[in-house]
Amino acid sequence: MAHTHSYRATLSWRGETCGYDGYSREYSVAIPGKPRFRGSADAAFKGDAGLYNPEDMLVVSLATCHMLSYLAVCARLGITVLAYDDEAEGIMAIKDKRMRFTEVTLHPRVTLAAGADEARAQTAHERAHDECFIANSVNFPVRHEATIVR
Repeated sequence: MAHTHSYRATLSWRGETCGYDGYSREYSVAIPGKPRFRGSADAAFKGDAGLYNPEDMLVVSLATCHMLSYLAVCARLGITVLAYDDEAEGIMAIKDKRMRFTEVTLHPRVTLAAGADEARAQTAHERAHDECFIANSVNFPVRHEATIVR
């Protein structure tokens, strides 16, 4: 596997900044070879609540990176996972005089195949956390409170 990876995205916004309350926060994102999507600021910041916002996407990035890392760890360990669901939550607050994410908590609910080692499946979350590229890139805690089911 290469040690350097590059990712590109093209962001486009059109409008007119005619005062803080009056301009559109809607933008589009194009990533080569993938469908375009529309986003906005969070509704708390005068955006469109019906569109994805950067805060949503950060939480989703952390949750999906952990999931993909976890599935890879389990596959390498021979732990058969049948389903994975997560209800991730990110908290933003003022810290050091700036609004920022202060933590994200993942709540993975993992369904294992019959006979899978539950204890090893639980500890696989720690290894997945260590391997998650996105969690390794942020400056706030990313916690996981996992549940294993059969």
